[in-house]
Amino acid sequence: MPAVTVENPLVLPRVSAPAGAAARRVLHVGTAPTGFEGEGFPVRRAFAGINYKYLDPFIMMDQMGEVDYEAGEPKGTPWHPHRGFETVTYIIDGTFIHRDSHGGGGTITNGDTQWMTAGSGLLHIETPPEELVMSGGLFHGLQLWVNLPAADKMQDPRYQDIRGGSVKLLTSPDGGALLRVIAGELDGHEGPGITHTPITMIHASVSPGAEITLPWRSDFNALAYGLAGQGFAGTEKRPFGMGQTVVFGDGDSVTIRAAETQDSRSTSFDVVLLGGLPIREPMAHYGPFVMNSHAELTQAFDDFQAGRLGTIPADES
Repeated sequence: MPAVTVENPLVLPRVSAPAGAAARRVLHVGTAPTGFEGEGFPVRRAFAGINYKYLDPFIMMDQMGEVDYEAGEPKGTPWHPHRGFETVTYIIDGTFIHRDSHGGGGTITNGDTQWMTAGSGLLHIETPPEELVMSGGLFHGLQLWVNLPAADKMQDPRYQDIRGGSVKLLTSPDGGALLRVIAGELDGHEGPGITHTPITMIHASVSPGAEITLPWRSDFNALAYGLAGQGFAGTEKRPFGMGQTVVFGDGDSVTIRAAETQDSRSTSFDVVLLGGLPIREPMAHYGPFVMNSHAELTQAFDDFQAGRLGTIPADES
């Protein structure tokens, strides 16, 4: 898992929850069902079956792969529309190319993130590069959908290209974990992602047997998703691992512990930690559109069919 790393985490700023911080208890541990997305790449649906009141402002998250493609197998998505939310694509292994009808785009690879604010609407496409299609290879990443409040849903689209080297790197007091802050802030340390809806997104690699207890905004929700390996959530040490999502309750801190022994494919327990300020507005979600009412969904489909969400660039049509 070659996302951004350092040889000696103890050179990094260290964070931990203050003494007396209220620990968030585990409310739920769910296992993500598997499926296929786009042109047929495998995904795990991280939030399937979880009540939206615990997810808000997050809508869905897919773990893409981990898959080791043979030559000719890598797949992406065809051109498709979005309106009303933001997509966050984080690549851990492999390479993806993004293009959209608003002029955004770029190539992201190990540890990079592309942050697309669909806003009023656009078309976009995500594809593996030709060399990856020809050679095959490892592909692993996440795509997260973040809702926008009604006041921001029709803003102009925006694209952020967040290179892995720009994420904020932190560690725990004993150096037993590497924390990559992709967006939001942790204990005053800010990640590079600019968000409309206040959120925090962290990729943590926790060494076998190590534990982290992090400060967490009490007005945020708190979720953890296992990317690789095995460990425990909360001070009550609820087991969870790769492909499982933890929902935490109220409090000021979250605790994650890595199992003493990891499987042969994982040198650490890798977890994505998510927190966000709930929007608490009505949500109407269908396919690639996330709005506040069924009437707005209907308008989004009408606008897409009429070509008002953009056109495929001439060299791609």
